[in-house]
This record gives sequence, C-alpha cells and structure tokens, in this order.
Amino acid sequence: MFTVPPRGVEVALLALLVGAAIYDVRYRRIPNWLTVTGVLVGMLINFLIGPPEGGLIFALKGLAAGFFVYIVFYAIRAMGAGDVKLMAAVGALAGAERWFGIFFATALVGGAMAVTAILARRRTKKTLWNVAFILSELGQGRPAYAGNEELDVRSPRSFGLPHGAVIAISTVFYLAFSLHLSK
Repeated sequence: MFTVPPRGVEVALLALLVGAAIYDVRYRRIPNWLTVTGVLVGMLINFLIGPPEGGLIFALKGLAAGFFVYIVFYAIRAMGAGDVKLMAAVGALAGAERWFGIFFATALVGGAMAVTAILARRRTKKTLWNVAFILSELGQGRPAYAGNEELDVRSPRSFGLPHGAVIAISTVFYLAFSLHLSK
C-alpha cells in the first residue's frame, strides 16, 4: 500500500496535483482538461511501464478505485464532480493499491485540516450538530443535504476545504512516507 511509484508516475502525479490544487484554491473547481489529461497520461505511462509496476489493467484498476469510491461522496453531495475526476486520475497514475494509500492519507490530512479550520472559525458546536444531523438523516435513509443547505457541497453556504489542495498535500505526505518506508 505504501510503495513509491516509478519516477515518471511520481512527476506526472505531482504536476497534476499542483495544477489541481492551484485551480481549486483559486476558483473552487478543478477543470476537466486537467483531470482528463491526468487520466490519459496515467494510462499512457502505465502502458509504457508495463507489468508488474504498471500496465493498462493496472491503470484501469486505479481509475476504477478512485472513481467508484469518490462517486459515493458525490452522490451524497459531500464532494464535487471535479474531486471525483481528480481522484480517478490519481488512480490511473498511481494504481489501485497506491490509490488506497493516498485515500487513507487524504482522510487523515483532510480530517486534521478540517478540525483546524473548525477550531479557527469557532464552529465546533455547529459542526457537532451537523455531524449528528448527518448521522440521523443517514439512519433514516434520507440525504442530509436535503434538510440542511449547509451540508450540500454545491451550496454557497457550505463550509468546506478545497479538496484538490487537500489531495495534493496528502499525496506529498504519502510519497514522503512511502520513501521513508522503502529505506
């Protein structure tokens, strides 16, 4: 799960994520041309690398992992479509196993960043209420965003972090940790 990708994949992955982070912080969106390019470059690089470190099936499995995990978050309006496509591109580059490592790092780093933002904005009570509301609505089989506009990532009233930047920072942590483990 925590392995360093081949150098070409690493460079392409970092280039994709720097671009996505800049766009997401600046415009709160990740453009299709960037994510589609990431998918195509991931397929091409992994095709050229070939098995066992790459290959077309390797890239397709990574793309599927990123897409199908994140489409669930999109369906409950916790992530935007750009985030889904970005994680699919990350999967096409990194492969499924590394993608799950990046996903794990993103959950940890994103969680830490969210807690920091919540504390800095003094939203602890509101956030705890929202979490309880989300769990209650999910338990009833209802989407939480339908009962609280603030919980819909598409709403201007929502409180969120630019997830493209979170993914970029998390991937750097993943790569550094993987490099450390490989020594």
